[in-house]
Amino acid sequence: MPLHPDDLTPEEARRDHWEMLGFLALNASFGAALGFLVAFAIVWLDFGGLGTSLARSSHPILPTIMLAVPLALIFAAAVTASAVMAMPYRRKKQR
Repeated sequence: MPLHPDDLTPEEARRDHWEMLGFLALNASFGAALGFLVAFAIVWLDFGGLGTSLARSSHPILPTIMLAVPLALIFAAAVTASAVMAMPYRRKKQR
């Protein structure tokens, strides 16, 4: 079966896939860091008295984790989704 002139060789396709996965992983980690930063800001700025409640709590770690991890996951998903939508398609080989 003849290959189309624009088709990538298996090695080029593998390298291209790893580059895309790296790009998506970088965006996901940026989004997670942003989510953790938002959770920190919520606690630090004491929105709704949350920081004060956590400071007075006998076990503040679990509620903090229950706030920070979902925020990090949501932000990571949103940033990754926007990166997928904005990912430019370009031909690897020219005719």
